[in-house]
Amino acid sequence: MKLINKIKDKSAKIGVIGLGYVGLPLAVEKAKAGYEVLGFDVQEDKVEKVNKGINYIGDVVNEELEDIVKNKRLSATADYDRIKECDAVMICVPTPLDKFKQPDLTYVEASTKEVAKRVHSETLVVLESTTYPGTTEEIMLPILEESGLKAGVDFYLAYSPERVDPGNITYKTKNTPKVVGGVTEECTKVAQALYESVLDAKVFTVSSPKEAEMSKILENSFRIVNIAFINEMAIVAKKMGINIWEVVDAASTKPFGFMPFYPGPGVGGHCIPIDPFYLTYKARAYDYHTRLIEMAGEINDSMPDYVVEQLMNIMNDNKKCLNGAKILLMGVAYKNDIEDMRESPALKVIERLESKKANVVCSDPYVETFKINGKEYKTEKLTPELVESADAVIITTGHKNNVDYDMLVEKAKVILDTKNILKDKHRENKDKIFLI
Repeated sequence: MKLINKIKDKSAKIGVIGLGYVGLPLAVEKAKAGYEVLGFDVQEDKVEKVNKGINYIGDVVNEELEDIVKNKRLSATADYDRIKECDAVMICVPTPLDKFKQPDLTYVEASTKEVAKRVHSETLVVLESTTYPGTTEEIMLPILEESGLKAGVDFYLAYSPERVDPGNITYKTKNTPKVVGGVTEECTKVAQALYESVLDAKVFTVSSPKEAEMSKILENSFRIVNIAFINEMAIVAKKMGINIWEVVDAASTKPFGFMPFYPGPGVGGHCIPIDPFYLTYKARAYDYHTRLIEMAGEINDSMPDYVVEQLMNIMNDNKKCLNGAKILLMGVAYKNDIEDMRESPALKVIERLESKKANVVCSDPYVETFKINGKEYKTEKLTPELVESADAVIITTGHKNNVDYDMLVEKAKVILDTKNILKDKHRENKDKIFLI
């Protein structure tokens, strides 16, 4: 296989379609490994930033991006005709759900069609976007073979799920193990060779793209179910007057048979709220309903309402009405110490509060502006005056840095802490700090 040799001597040119949270870190790592990388994106601002060496993804090191762009190892374009130049193409485009929680593969299909127009012999095509089992072989393969080339003979097709955890300081693209499944053994071998030449982690091969696609769904279904379970336990514990956070800490002392999960205002990010429902959708074609996943989704989706209900109870006990009250929301990112707001439960909490006629103000050291249903919001700097002016504070993101929690506790009237970030202060301030 000529492509294997080009991978070994790093003469293969790599294309990465989609320069977001998955694509840009992947493109950077391949360029750092010695390949010439060409990034593709329909958003001109991303293309322009990459070509200027300007970073916009938290998991990418600014200096590394500047260096590989300066040394012409990485460039970006919106011209998909340049796919012809590439020996390998990695597709890292969004795979959202529609309002009915049905998979939207528009971006995957569009990207595949662009590749099919330019694919040539000895080309590797890999889908990294999360999707339901069967997508690579049932949707991508027929489109690519319309070119007249045959997978496993003329070109190589595989699936390798992204495993990006924004803000994780230990595991990045380079040192996270990779799963690869090709439509033929040859396809798997070529994809495996490419990833092994880039990553400092094990590349685990499976029998086909379906197993690789299913592995990503399994990973995140495991998480959504366990998060729903602990959210339900938090609700039950609250009714019983039990501190669920202490319960989890206590259970975590068991050295086997237990893995801690923590409650919160809902689930966010691109993976957990979305990926399991790709399986739910596909399972219906086999006359099976994934009841546990669907119930987990319902429980997690209900948590913003539960948070607002808890706040109403707290304010009622303090003879305050939510209607007209000023509520300070501390944190709008979906997880701590990053700017990523995809599917953030904080946004749903804001919607619920405003539906109750509350006056909501937000503060987040990592986010300046955001939109909900087209309405633009601006975050405010966390100051003593801002905290004192609020009737209540809800901590919806547990930022560990850049937040003055001592001041927040001192100046706030009441705080509903949904992330247990104030656990060290809760015992001494039970009349002010409340946990879900």
